[in-house]
Amino acid sequence: MTEILESVGGNVSISLFCQDVITFISHIPSLPGAKDMWRAYSDMREANYKGADKYFHARGNYDAARRGPGGAWAARVISDARENVQRITDRFKHGSSGHGAADSRADQAANRWGRSGRDPNHFRPAGLPKKYK
Repeated sequence: MTEILESVGGNVSISLFCQDVITFISHIPSLPGAKDMWRAYSDMREANYKGADKYFHARGNYDAARRGPGGAWAARVISDARENVQRITDRFKHGSSGHGAADSRADQAANRWGRSGRDPNHFRPAGLPKKYK
């Protein structure tokens, strides 16, 4: 066993491997929150309902944050990444995408609303089918 360890860098490799395992395990609590965010995004795409965007932002963040610190972390990271990527891709689109700075700020406000534990139904538009809860 010692010969194998020495051939792959000895204790340094084991130490790095252990750090990687600990890092991976520390992110496991965020996985259910990431699933909640994906479900809200999928529902938003399926519903394709005018005026429902902020509701789905708030609902995804709300559901994820209810899972605890890992879920709240996932919600924040995913929400921030989505808005940052959207800002970049909007620069390459032709015409108005409808996702300007004001819309991004409103999305982030809905994200924070949901993560804070407030009722996402505050943003729910009238007539949105009940299946999207």
